[in-house]
Amino acid sequence: MKLALVQQRALESIDDNIQRGIDAVKQAAHQGANVICFAELAFSLFYPQKPATDDELAKAETIPGPITDCFCALAKELGVVIVLNLFEREGEHTYDSSPIINCDGSILSVTRMVHITEYEYFHEQGYYAPGNRGTPVVKTPFGSIGVAICYDRHFPEYMRALGLKGADLVIVPQAGGVGEWPEGLYEAEMRVAAFQNGYFTALCNRVGQEEFLNFAGESFVCDPFGSVVARAKQSTDEILVCDIDLEKVQKSYARRLFFHHRRPDLYSDWLS
Repeated sequence: MKLALVQQRALESIDDNIQRGIDAVKQAAHQGANVICFAELAFSLFYPQKPATDDELAKAETIPGPITDCFCALAKELGVVIVLNLFEREGEHTYDSSPIINCDGSILSVTRMVHITEYEYFHEQGYYAPGNRGTPVVKTPFGSIGVAICYDRHFPEYMRALGLKGADLVIVPQAGGVGEWPEGLYEAEMRVAAFQNGYFTALCNRVGQEEFLNFAGESFVCDPFGSVVARAKQSTDEILVCDIDLEKVQKSYARRLFFHHRRPDLYSDWLS
C-alpha cells in the first residue's frame, strides 16, 4: 500500500476546495499512492467553531451525494481508494462522516463519529448526532481500513475494536489547532494505539488560519511498532506520501502476542 494524506487548507468556496481536492488526488495518484485520505471537513471551513444555526445545519449533504459522486468517479478513473470526511445529513440527523470509496467507485462504508465533544470553538454537539454505524473495517485491494474520526481517537475501546476487526490501517481525520494540547500528545496517542493494536495509524489534520482557530497540519503516520514513519510540516499545504509495509502488521507484538493473551472474561464488565 502507498498512502497519501492530503493536508490542505479550506477556503470560503466549497467548490474551490473540492476542485483543489480533485487536483490533490490526481497528484497523489501520479506519485503512486493507491489510498488517499483527507482531513476532517476537508472541503469547508470548520463549522463547529461557532454554535450551530439552521443555516449551518442546512449545509450538510447526503451520502451518496454531490461530493461523494465526484470522488467516486475519480476513484474509479484512477483505480485508487479515497477516504473522505464531510458533514452528512440523513433524514433529520446530521453527522461527522467518513465514507471509504473503493477503487471501482463504490462506497464501501460510512463511518460516523461516535463520541461528540463540546467546548470552546468545538461546538460539535449542536452539529453532530452520535454515530450509529459502529466501528466498520473494510477490505480493499490494498489492505483493510478503519476510521477513527477526530475525537474518537481518544477512546481506547474504539481503537481496540478496529484492531480486533482486522484493520491494517486506521485513518484519523482530525481538526487540531496549534497548541491545542501539550506538545507531542497527539503523536504519543497515535503511537501507542498503533503499538497496542498492531496496525498503522495515519492522522490527517486540517491546516490553516480560520476565524477562531489556527489548524496545525503536522499530519503523520505511525507503524505497528509505534514508530513515526512519515510527517508533514506545520502550517503548510502538502501531500504526505508514505509506503505502508503490511508485513509489519502480522509481525507486530499486538498480532503475535497481545491479542492472543487478552482476558475479556475478566475485564469485559469494566467496559460498561
